[in-house]
This record gives sequence, C-alpha cells and structure tokens, in this order.
Amino acid sequence: MTESSDKKTPATSGKAAVKKAPARKKTVAKKAAKKVAAKKAAPKKAAVRKTAARRKTSARKAPAAKPVSVLIVGAGFAGLGMAIRLKQAGIEDFVILERGNAVGGTWRDNQYPGAACDIPSNLYSYSFAPNPNWSRSFSGSAEILDYIHHLVARFDLEKHIRFEKNVVDLSFDEKQGIWTATTDRNETFAGRAAVMAQGPLSNCSFPDITGIEDFQGHKIHSARWDHDYDFAGKHVAVIGTGASGIQIIPELVKVAKHVKVFQRTPGWVLPRPDFTTPDWNKALFRKLPVSQQAMRNLLYWSHESMALAVIWNSPLTRVAERLAKLHLRRQVKDRWLRRQLTPDFTIGCKRVLISNDYYPALQKDNAKLITWPIARISEKGIRTVEGIEHQVDCIVFATGFDVSHSGTPFTVKGRGGRVLGEEWKGGARAYKSINVSGFPNLFMTFGPNSGPGHNSALVYMESQLDYAVKGVKKILNEDLTLLDVKEDEQRRYNRAIQKRLAKTNWNSGCKSWYLTEDGYNATMYPGFATQYAAQMAEFDESHYETV
Repeated sequence: MTESSDKKTPATSGKAAVKKAPARKKTVAKKAAKKVAAKKAAPKKAAVRKTAARRKTSARKAPAAKPVSVLIVGAGFAGLGMAIRLKQAGIEDFVILERGNAVGGTWRDNQYPGAACDIPSNLYSYSFAPNPNWSRSFSGSAEILDYIHHLVARFDLEKHIRFEKNVVDLSFDEKQGIWTATTDRNETFAGRAAVMAQGPLSNCSFPDITGIEDFQGHKIHSARWDHDYDFAGKHVAVIGTGASGIQIIPELVKVAKHVKVFQRTPGWVLPRPDFTTPDWNKALFRKLPVSQQAMRNLLYWSHESMALAVIWNSPLTRVAERLAKLHLRRQVKDRWLRRQLTPDFTIGCKRVLISNDYYPALQKDNAKLITWPIARISEKGIRTVEGIEHQVDCIVFATGFDVSHSGTPFTVKGRGGRVLGEEWKGGARAYKSINVSGFPNLFMTFGPNSGPGHNSALVYMESQLDYAVKGVKKILNEDLTLLDVKEDEQRRYNRAIQKRLAKTNWNSGCKSWYLTEDGYNATMYPGFATQYAAQMAEFDESHYETV
C-alpha cells in the first residue's frame, strides 16, 4: 500500500557522562551527594533507553505493505463491474484507484445539457444488476450516474475505493510477480494482478485549432461543462456535430440568443424511440424480474440484427440509409439545408447518431448551420475559410475525447522493462482485446478491438470482466508468478482481426476516431456481440505461458 516517507532520527543512547572523582580527594559528603544525584537520574536514563529501544523496534518491525490480489485502475462502469464480479467470485482482496473524487467515469464527467445514452437503458446496464426503475427508454446521464452510485451501495464497494489517486506509472516486477501502481503524489499500491479500467473516453482536451488561445470569450468543452455560465442573451458557437454535439445544440437553442453550428462532416441520424416508462411497467419489472430479462433479450437481438446494416455493406445497409434519409426529409423541408446534412459515406463508417430534436433545432430562427471549414479562431470568434469572422461570446467544443490508438494513458512497464506505449506506436494490439504479451497478470477493459458499433458496450464489457476473473482466479489458485499470453498467439489473433476489419464499413474510406492517421483500426470488433461473447467464454490455458 502507501509507503511512508517519514524519516527516522537516530536514537540517543541515554548515557550521562558522570565523572568519577578520585576517591582519595572526595569527602564522604560529596560521595553521598553523588549517590543521591545518580538515583534521581536513573529513572530518566531508563526512560530514555526504553524510548530509544521502542524506536529501534518500531523501525525494525514496520512491515512492507502486503500486495492485494487485484489492483483496479478506474471507478467507472468497467472498474466497478470488475469489482462486483470479483466479489461474486469470492475475491474480496482488491483496491480500486480513482483519480477523481467520485465514481462514475465518463458519466460523472459528461453532465452537459441533454446528455443521454444512445442505447436503451434496459440494455445499457449490467445483466447481473438490473434496474427496474428506469424512467425512460433512453435515460439521461444523471439517471445513469444514479445507477452507478446504486451499484456502489448495493455491492458495498466504497470501502475498496481510494479516491484522488491519479496513477502515472504501472510497473511489473517479474521476480515477484507483482504490479505496482504509482500515483502523481508518489504513493504506491501493489497487487498480484492489475486491471486497466480507465476507459477509452476518459481524457479530453480542446482541439488543435489555430488561434484558440487568442479567443477572449468563454470556452467550454462538452466533457468539462461549466454549469455556472449563463447562456441567456449570448451568441454561442458550437464546434462539432457528433454524438455530444447533437444533444447539446437543441438545449442551447432554447436559451441562447443565437447559436451557430460549425459542421465539418454531416452524420447519419436515425430517429430515437424514446418514451416515458409507465408506472405499471416498473412495477411489473420489480415483481416479475423475468419480464425485464425478456425485454433485455428483445433489445439485444434487435440491436444484433443492426450489425448487418452498419458493420458490413449489405442490402440492409441500403435500408438503414433510406430510413435515415426519410427521417431527414420528414424533419427538414429546405432542400439546400437537407443537402448540407446528407452524408457522402456509407452508414456505419462513422458512429451512427440517434436524435429526434437535432434537425428541428437547426431550423429555429436563432440557429444557423455553418459548413465552411474553420480557418482559425480569433479574439472575438471564429473565422472560416471564405473570410467571414463569426463573432460570439462563447465557444462550445463538442469535439469528443482524446482516444488513444497507439499509446497508454500512463506509463505501463512489463517484462524486461518493456513499455506498452512504445510497443503500440504502430497501433494498439492485444490478445482478445484483454491481454498483451510481455505484460503478465494484466487485464484490460475496452482494450484494442473491443468496440461495438451496433450493440451495448456493457454487453461486451460483461464478457471481458468474466474472462478477467478466470485469469485472476488461475493466478491466485495456482499461486502463479506469471500468466502471460504467448506472443505468437497474440500475433495470430490480430492478423485474423485485421483481415476481418478490412471488409467492414469502418474501413471503407471515411475518416473517423476509430482509425489511426494511417488507417489502422485498433478500436472496433468486426462481428456480432454474440461472436465476441463466444470468444471470451473460452479461456484456453495453452495460449498462455505460466510460471
């Protein structure tokens, strides 16, 4: 656990320098006085000796912190889910390191107006912790965050969480088989296994646009929302029309004096079947849990069928595109605006967007869509390439997260001093998205090529958590120092994944956050959620080196 930095000072011996006068030159009276003084000093000498002894004993007995069974980095959905599955497997000896002062991860950070999930609530939740009380078909971020807090309380997780522990280094000791996490305050935590559960959507920054530092107005990032800023009467610019942008824009149009939306590329937008959950439905789910499971199964298989439309180019792809175009035609009557909002890439190549109110918001009197590319940001606003300066009071950056395809959020050192970030420079690679050769006893959630394009991320997450538990149990039950996936198995797995990805819509030519600059897809899984779950259900011990 935490190493103490207190310095021990050398203990004094407690011996007083007592000069012995020659017996022949001392009177009896002086000898008697010496004896009396010596008796008075004796208790003090003894006390000093005892104190020194206690200090020495304390220094000798201070034991090194015992490694826990599992270190978990991150207290979002992934980290908390991992903790729950460990507990359910009988493993209670774990610690969760969270850099913030509260749980929730991306749902704690993303509290912008209109923030919600684009997967139905009954599917965007853990099957082992169902919530019968969802208020809507698609819940907002505040309700999802409440569900996360419910998980902490229900499974008694708070005692395992160490808040404000920002991990900056994770290193493996090959001889002892121990992972050590070091925080930015130089605190250390040790574990026999480690789980990187920080999530892919956890870091954000303002985009690299020329002149961004010159702007004298107010800047807000969607993932770091300023709830104190008053938009009333303000001229606002929104940069970005992705999943966050299309949720923020309708809310800003309601309160701001004028909103200008700067679009780089239009996305495919499908209608959102969002309804309020009636009380009788909640009561049914509470009294008859099997009914909620049936609803979850229905939602799961309906989303599985969408894979045929958005992952691969098939006849169903044309059906999905026609549905999106019909949605656009029904909501946008102006032909020129409709043309500006029509994508020129295959649906699924970028993230498919879900909204009922984005198109209507763009047509309000106080809203305007700008499709000219941004040249730079000026002191007073945004200049586009045709030479117009759009003066605004505030710029909202709905530009997404810093998704790393070729690095790690903190330094990770494995066997022989190998650094994971350096090995991933050409693109992140892992075995089954969860283990990396040369980094034993380390498990990842949302690792390379585990991203879904059509189904709930938590469906994929559950498969990862259960696979990691199998690995952790093997390490603990067999008292292993190393559980390291073989490099040739990892190489064979990734060759197959990239071959399958080449035939998907994600790799069909558009530019998206799924790909690296040179087009390498380290993000998505090229198949059904059912296929992913099947591969994770099998833990093949022959694919691992064990010591």
